[in-house]
Amino acid sequence: MIIARVMGTAVASAKHTALHSSKLLVICPANIDGDINGDPILAVDLVGSGAGELVIVSQGSSARLATDYKNSPVDAAVVGILDSLHYDNKTRFRKE
Repeated sequence: MIIARVMGTAVASAKHTALHSSKLLVICPANIDGDINGDPILAVDLVGSGAGELVIVSQGSSARLATDYKNSPVDAAVVGILDSLHYDNKTRFRKE
């Protein structure tokens, strides 16, 4: 799993049948402090997250297992919303 920041949403007028009821998010990988450190990717939102939130993302076959459709073409899925991150005896992130 990786940490990522939700940058926005993606709308697709045509998509695979397994994705018809799915909300798609534009996310960017983030470091332990919540700062963006990678290129944007699309992910299926499984937890109702929104723009600006720091989230937990599962990728690859693990992302498919997290969805209701085991044979879906999902490569990334948002599986959690972070409230705080504690690392090296410091609070690195706390949700406002």
